[in-house]
Amino acid sequence: MDYKRITMYNRLRDYFIPAAVLDEIFQNHEDITTLESAYDSLIQDGFSEDGAAEKISKLVFEETGIEPDYGLDEEE
Repeated sequence: MDYKRITMYNRLRDYFIPAAVLDEIFQNHEDITTLESAYDSLIQDGFSEDGAAEKISKLVFEETGIEPDYGLDEEE
């Protein structure tokens, strides 16, 4: 089990990236390698793990054109 990937996955979910999008990224070797590299680079540049996840989540939303689901809709 790769705890680093699990932690990264959970942090990205904290910034509302849909599980289906992350699942697709994590299942593709090239995509997960790119994601890990970007995440590690941001950490090395002084970002916290949360800061890196936030930056990456913004990029994912821009690139995919999807809107984050903050789950703030009131239940009826």
